Amino acid sequence: MTDFEDIYKRYFKDVFLYVKAISGDESIAEEITSETFFKALKSLDSFKGGCDIRVWLCQIAKNSYFSYLKKRKRFVEDKVFEDIEEPNIFENKLEQEEAMLQIHHIIHELPEPYKEVFTLRTFGELSFQQIAKMFSKNAN
Repeated sequence: MTDFEDIYKRYFKDVFLYVKAISGDESIAEEITSETFFKALKSLDSFKGGCDIRVWLCQIAKNSYFSYLKKRKRFVEDKVFEDIEEPNIFENKLEQEEAMLQIHHIIHELPEPYKEVFTLRTFGELSFQQIAKMFSKNAN
């Protein structure tokens, strides 16, 4: 199986649901999703990996949907997008999930005792004074 087939199988549903949410129409969502993956296939080499691939695909989908609207001479007022959950919420959530994974990776890579101190302070909600006592150190 090629890399693109993996991407298609893994993210098709996410992209479809995103387009369906912004368009409100299942048949339009199918058309735009197909176009999105076609465009992604053509420009996969230009994907630099600076963001989650779902965010990249959803950006392509959003741009494809707006192009679709222009071609059909439909004009969407800002009010329509106010009624839908902010389209960028989905993208923001994906970016936040990616950031959280990076943070957990960084924490995991910290050498001891820094990892334990960070964990006790952040997740254990211990004061610096309490942590210092555990390590027989001063709070500074």
